[in-house]
Amino acid sequence: MRILVVGAGAIGGYFGGRLLQAQQDVTFLVRARRAAELAASGLEIRSRLGDAAIPQPPTVLAEDLHAAFDLILLSCKAYDLESAIDALAPAVGPQTLILPLLNGMRHLDLLDQRFGPAHVLGGLCIISVTLEPGGRVTHFNNVDQLVFRERDGSLSARAEAIAAVFSRASFQSRLSPSILQEMWEKWVFIAACAGVTCLMRAPIGDIAAGGAAPFALALLDECAAIAASHGYPPRPEPLQQSRAALTRAGSSMVASMFRDIERHAPVEVEHLIADLLRRGEAHSIDAPTLRLACAHLQTYEARRLREASAKQ
Repeated sequence: MRILVVGAGAIGGYFGGRLLQAQQDVTFLVRARRAAELAASGLEIRSRLGDAAIPQPPTVLAEDLHAAFDLILLSCKAYDLESAIDALAPAVGPQTLILPLLNGMRHLDLLDQRFGPAHVLGGLCIISVTLEPGGRVTHFNNVDQLVFRERDGSLSARAEAIAAVFSRASFQSRLSPSILQEMWEKWVFIAACAGVTCLMRAPIGDIAAGGAAPFALALLDECAAIAASHGYPPRPEPLQQSRAALTRAGSSMVASMFRDIERHAPVEVEHLIADLLRRGEAHSIDAPTLRLACAHLQTYEARRLREASAKQ
């Protein structure tokens, strides 16, 4: 199976690298600077589950992409989604499947519009990973799970073929019978975690110590209400796990969006927070805490862009 991984950042670099370790046919679609970096230094993964050093992983630039692939792993940042779709389009043939690993739902709408729903699987990953300034992929915890399936819940031969390829790699993978439900549940948790850690500029443990755990739970409840209004109420067990994770004393957990703010980098506010808020408003769900988190992050983005423009 020929696999194109769009981006060799944190998520794409990790799962693509693990597939390469397993001798699978993987090519990274990257920009010129990242291609040069990988050619010079290789792809390095640091993880409690095993380090990896892959010299000169196969890469391709968008202008050189002319052949179809069997599977495309889409793992870009949400603010790069439109340009990533344009870049990967030449790799989509009649039988190509796209497995997006972004959070939220907006990417499914855009991919369906461009390529048709038959080409797009549902998917998510459960992992804490980042791309270091020097290009190394650092994995923070002991979980590296990739979950996917046909969005209608059916178990297709093509999904089983992908599962067989993934089973050869060292990461965990599974076919979910309710992939859209799991995607909504993850979105609810990610939005709540990003909202509260970015607003408070602190990890969960400090937020709990400061007495703001009820604020985190209020945000979670609003996000859950929006999911329910779209037919995907979080199930009791995942919801309880989210509540526990967002109030755990001493926890060092922060959202990746918080780490982006700390680095003065762009954030995925439109895809993860604003889109969820819009979907809630469409169903008359009142979400004042989520609205505050959205305004805060959009203000950060406006300031970041203004300061970047002033430096030019």
